[in-house]
Amino acid sequence: MKLDKNKIFDILILSSRVLLSWTLLYYGYGKISGIQFGISQKEMLLPLKDVGLFRLSWFLFDHQPFKFFIGISQIISGLLILYNRTLIIGIFISIPIFLNILIIDITFIQQSGFVWRLSWYLFLNTLVLWYYRERIFLMLKNITNGITLKYKYPIWVLLFIPILSFGLDFFIFLVKYIVEKLF
Repeated sequence: MKLDKNKIFDILILSSRVLLSWTLLYYGYGKISGIQFGISQKEMLLPLKDVGLFRLSWFLFDHQPFKFFIGISQIISGLLILYNRTLIIGIFISIPIFLNILIIDITFIQQSGFVWRLSWYLFLNTLVLWYYRERIFLMLKNITNGITLKYKYPIWVLLFIPILSFGLDFFIFLVKYIVEKLF
């Protein structure tokens, strides 16, 4: 089999997908199984001023449903990246996951190794999206093309929309108030 430039790039993309998927599955499983996050009993007894930002963040991230949600999101994203039909969705889901972890690491861990690694994963995500850019542009065109209201409205109805929007936002507070009074 002769490898030309296109086949080599295709192998690079496939290898990137496997790396991104493995990373997401590994860390997602770590969160679900309780391996990742949390602090020791000894650290729990320290005064807060003596606990570093990294350990403090791991204490906070060890709470549910946060830890479970992040773990499941990583696992779902990792699985979606493995399959051709769901690759783009998985990549789009993984970008905010990696970006969020990068910002958390910059803020709390302050170790450049993790920053470089997460930046690399984001670059690989971008590389995969660039490789499939024609399909992404077609998808975006199909999603955004021809979205209109079903009906035509007079201007007075459209001017009333902001008031209705605030009413919709207020509605949940009304429901909460009623439920709390009844129960």
